[in-house]
Amino acid sequence: MSDSAAHHLHTDREFRAELADLKERLLVMGARVEEMILHSTRAVVARDIAFARSTIGNDRRVNQDEIEIDRACLRILALRTPLARDLRFVTLVLKMVTDLERIGDLAVNICERAQDLAPLPAGGHDLRLEQMGNLAREMVRDALDAFVNSDELKAHAVIARDDEMDDLYSDFFTEVLAEMLQDTGNVRRGIQLQSTAKYYERICDHGTNLAEHVLFLVRGEDHRHRGKIPVDSQGG
Repeated sequence: MSDSAAHHLHTDREFRAELADLKERLLVMGARVEEMILHSTRAVVARDIAFARSTIGNDRRVNQDEIEIDRACLRILALRTPLARDLRFVTLVLKMVTDLERIGDLAVNICERAQDLAPLPAGGHDLRLEQMGNLAREMVRDALDAFVNSDELKAHAVIARDDEMDDLYSDFFTEVLAEMLQDTGNVRRGIQLQSTAKYYERICDHGTNLAEHVLFLVRGEDHRHRGKIPVDSQGG
């Protein structure tokens, strides 16, 4: 093997190792975010202020993950000039860390609502909130699994489940609104509950984004806003 060929092989191995490390960092960040969703749900259902505060503190690590992964992506783009699927992979990791960081922020918001709800009377909505929290976490987890395995079917399944969350949120909002209209003493609690439900709905939107990124990675097709863009804007 010539010196040139050996150098190329060595460089390619280094590049593959960098991509593998980038993937691992993203999954570690994803696992942290999943845990934050789980813990924020526990905090809001149990009205556990101490647990809410500890979960809020974990957001610093997620923010640091975002910074470090962004730097790694930019370094690869600058020094390796990746092409085709490798380029899609790196650019999508940049987008995925943004979604994950925002999910972490939403988990913090839920913990803040847990603190606000703690001194208020319980209203019998804990089971529904737990259901929404579980669905949000499952969508994020399944989107990351789809990313690891380049699994189109699982990515499509995640996207489909966003309708399930929309239905849960709509029903929850209607129920809580009816309680507030019936008794103005429920207004303060109702506003906090509706905010919490909205945060879960937004987490699922970001989970959907993650799944759409997977489809772009695998197929090179942009699935964002499918069925929501007017025909004229698509040149039809």
